[in-house]
Amino acid sequence: MNYLKNHVAANTVVDEIRSGGGQAITVAGDVAVEADVVNLFKAVDAQLGPVTALVNNAGILETQMRVEDMDAGRLNRIFATNVTGCFLCAREAVRRMSTRHGGNGGAIVNVSSGASRLGAAGEYVDYAASKGAVDTLTIGLSREVADEGIRVNAVRPGYIYTDIHASGGEPGRVDRIKDSVPMKRGGRPEEVANAILWLLSDEASYATGTFIDLAGGK
Repeated sequence: MNYLKNHVAANTVVDEIRSGGGQAITVAGDVAVEADVVNLFKAVDAQLGPVTALVNNAGILETQMRVEDMDAGRLNRIFATNVTGCFLCAREAVRRMSTRHGGNGGAIVNVSSGASRLGAAGEYVDYAASKGAVDTLTIGLSREVADEGIRVNAVRPGYIYTDIHASGGEPGRVDRIKDSVPMKRGGRPEEVANAILWLLSDEASYATGTFIDLAGGK
């Protein structure tokens, strides 16, 4: 469990995993910083053994804003975490999983967003664009390592009840726009997690370069 600042939340998740009989550790690090990503994977190597699965879930957005008001600093922060971080973590996973490098294969799931299809006009076009890059990474990497024992897929959540909306300045955003969703409700994090788990599992053994949209029909 990688985290940037909130060690309390990370430790809570790890405690839940351990109480259920699983193994888990916390490792602090910023995925936008290459050295931190390298150290993250080294910690996993040392404490948990060979990597068999990666979930690229780190992602940020900033206050709702039109493109005409965005500056380069904001764009660089968004893309550093959402795109560069995703690439760096995927790189380290491939180096360990690929049969080309003596690995035993594995699975990568990138957490994209329904915004990559919808654009998030007037609010988060930069975030949407970063997730469009994640979509392209998913397609390209899946084809690059398909014959090396690695499957690469993605989930694209829509309006999910998570804390990310508060960082955009509107904690109640899902409730405001849920009526625009065909299912007339926001999604739960568990619904996204279940799709990720399926893509990581052997049940999805013939799925690569695949996207699961979790947006209530949006």
